[in-house]
Amino acid sequence: MMALTGGLALVAALAGLPLFLVIGGLTIVGFLVLDAEPALLFIEMARLSTQETLVAVPIFTFAGYVLAESKAPARVVRVARAALGWLPGGVAFVSVGACALFTAFTGASGVTIIALGGLLYPVLLDEGLPERFSLGLLTSGGSLGLLFPPSLPVILYAVVAGVNYEALFRAALLPGLLLLAVLGMYAAWVAARSGARRQPFSGTELLQAGASASWDLSIPGIVVAGIYGGVMLVDEAAVFTALAVVVVNVFIHRDLSPRDVLRVGADSAVLVGAILLIFGVALGLTNVLVLAFVPDLILEWLQSVVSSRWAFLLGLNLFLLAVGCLLDVFSAIIVVVPLLLPLLEAYQVHPLHLGVVFLTNLEIGYVTPPVGMNLFLSAFRFEKPLPEVYRATLPFIALLLGALAVITFVPALSV
Repeated sequence: MMALTGGLALVAALAGLPLFLVIGGLTIVGFLVLDAEPALLFIEMARLSTQETLVAVPIFTFAGYVLAESKAPARVVRVARAALGWLPGGVAFVSVGACALFTAFTGASGVTIIALGGLLYPVLLDEGLPERFSLGLLTSGGSLGLLFPPSLPVILYAVVAGVNYEALFRAALLPGLLLLAVLGMYAAWVAARSGARRQPFSGTELLQAGASASWDLSIPGIVVAGIYGGVMLVDEAAVFTALAVVVVNVFIHRDLSPRDVLRVGADSAVLVGAILLIFGVALGLTNVLVLAFVPDLILEWLQSVVSSRWAFLLGLNLFLLAVGCLLDVFSAIIVVVPLLLPLLEAYQVHPLHLGVVFLTNLEIGYVTPPVGMNLFLSAFRFEKPLPEVYRATLPFIALLLGALAVITFVPALSV
């Protein structure tokens, strides 16, 4: 019965039925089959109100949407270009850094491609960088901020996995910097080979750009220092960020009007509502799976075919890359993480290490052909055929997979 229900749920999901209806329906059927009370589903959803860390999710989402609507990205890119444009591949590295910073605050790499793509793509071509390289860089660089504070996926993973979010941010710092460094070195190499132009360094331009973006740059600096330094809890950091971006962009730079802020707030509320609704029904589904001993059955089967920790981690990476292609990061965390947690002790994997590996895989899965979400967004944003986007991202995928191997098999980077 459960197998048939699961098959029907998969067909419904592929047909486009909203994910919360698929998971909720599967959960209710599971409770009925197991003679449990379906009302438990609503009890699980009510438990969300006791998760204090989740308060940060809607507030950070709102702040990210405000940033996406403002001219803050353009001001920050101008500063980075003035500071690093004289280096080989400096503008390309600036693009990666800007995408990572923007994604860290919005929590959604697709938003980064849409919001920054039109700004950065002409800049890269202007500097003489190859068109295919520029396309691949912006498509793959859009997801690299998921490991840095105040990334919403990190916070949500910490809630689902029951780990400390500050510890997870610290664990993700070196792996995140490794991913940025790998793409930065590749950018410098491509720039040197293609004879890309460098922007002459100008102290005057750097000072002027820095002055125009001083408010924008101070916000992430204060938030990151506050979280890593233990001065601010994540919900406090969220409130500070939201208040700061509204004040800066409405009253100081006047990029947005109060009416714009209200519209942005409504748009962000739709996304947050979807995330929390999926989270609530997924908690119920987790209970069904536990009652049906599914994690125990998975562990028993894995131990019969996978004998070592390293083989488990290799198989986990392949599985998570597929998940990253098929699900958005929030749904993947909510649905998949509870299934993986019971396996950690058996294979001696640290929960923080799993978190970093999990999120890195989802970053790469976003740009993995044929169905990575960012590939379609990039094709739409840059008006390119999908096969062209595939070809452009292949070198970046290879580099990121190499970095993923280091992150996976050198746990000391995380823990």
